Amino acid sequence: MTATTWRAGTDLATSCLLVLLTLLSVLREWGAGLPDGLPAAAAAGVLALLALRVRRSRRAFIAAGILLTALLALTSDGWQAVALKGLLSATFIGSFFTALSTLRNVAETSPGIARAGGFLAGQPPGRRYAALTLGGHLFALPLNYGAISLLGSLASASARAEPDPLIRRHRLRRMLLAIQRGFISSLPWSPLAFAMAISTALIPGARWADAALPGAVSALILAGTGWALDTIFKPRVPPRPAARATPAGSWASLWPLALLLVLLGGSVFALHAATGVRVVGTVMAIVPLLALGWALIQHAGGALDFTLAKRLRDYFSTDLPGNRGELTLLMMAGYIGTVGAPLLAPLMAGAGLDLAAWPVWLVLAGLVWVIPLLGQFGMNPILAVTLIAPLLPDPVAMGIAPAALVTAITAGWAVSGISSPFTATTLLIGSFGNVSALHVGLRWNGLYVLVVAALLTIWVLAHAFWPA
Repeated sequence: MTATTWRAGTDLATSCLLVLLTLLSVLREWGAGLPDGLPAAAAAGVLALLALRVRRSRRAFIAAGILLTALLALTSDGWQAVALKGLLSATFIGSFFTALSTLRNVAETSPGIARAGGFLAGQPPGRRYAALTLGGHLFALPLNYGAISLLGSLASASARAEPDPLIRRHRLRRMLLAIQRGFISSLPWSPLAFAMAISTALIPGARWADAALPGAVSALILAGTGWALDTIFKPRVPPRPAARATPAGSWASLWPLALLLVLLGGSVFALHAATGVRVVGTVMAIVPLLALGWALIQHAGGALDFTLAKRLRDYFSTDLPGNRGELTLLMMAGYIGTVGAPLLAPLMAGAGLDLAAWPVWLVLAGLVWVIPLLGQFGMNPILAVTLIAPLLPDPVAMGIAPAALVTAITAGWAVSGISSPFTATTLLIGSFGNVSALHVGLRWNGLYVLVVAALLTIWVLAHAFWPA
């Protein structure tokens, strides 16, 4: 067997196991009564296959998970149950990622979606920042990080058309920041975002329906603050006559994206209301079916120059396993956080850090700031949240609604997503802007992070203690 054949076989096996993992997760969400060991074994198999093909830095996460499991086994009699819970957390994350990847795969080949992105990126200076913020937010729902890739490439192409190097540099930075801030503003409320899906899964009694509205207010704060700071601190450049190009298309160019969001939201929430299955469970069931239907329409309409069979082959052999590094990081973050929390608890108790004895306002405010702070030291938001959430007192015991905790966690998650040099958003924006992720997080977004974190802290506390 050649090395190429071995790699192809490993990638195909990984894709098949990920699809099985997603199917098992959907069945569990829908009350099929499967034993926990079955999806946990599938998750362990996925991670084992991923370990064969990822970089050494990603293997370090797997090694850390094994080491923490060994430490837990030496210090706790119930370590098997914790390890099983950690594998189930990895199962959920891998399944959610796989389900969303099907929609991203189809959306990235949609001419209508590309036209919508081009129209937003081609807006004149007076509307460009707001248009790209809106685009970053809306495109994030079906495309996830693909929204930054799509709009970032269009923004780069638009900026390159500017002959003045000073104006070109300012324009590119502002366009990329608008996209990034629009993207992260979707995290506190979107049912398709990991921030909301994982937070509601970790906090007892939490539901998306209860946390969505306060999360939407957080989204407005994140997006509105970005626009306000961009307006106030707009760079001053020497005036010069310039021909203003008319953007291709019109606002009607957004109708494919609007139709997709209506179909996605309507089907997910109608199914949730009819069955009582958690929103994340309906998302994992609906999204792949919607993606398949959309792909059939694309190929039947002749918009693409390749067949549906080739799409499926490429998806299973290249596209899905091509996310191996990100999948390893995300799944192991969920596992490490779950296994590490019982090890961290006695250390905190020994240091006198009993969160149950802290004022509730301090716990809530701390979540907005601690999650981004941990992000500066390489801790993925998934890892930070899965590590911290089990240490938090029950929201009922704290005298607050579960949605209040979710709102605080997702606010901190969003701030971490735009400030940490180790998150995908800052890495992608840095690559388009030809600067480091650290430069994006601390130089480009430094003032924004401080202002928006302060405003989100006020909102989180106001929501938690607002008279019922």
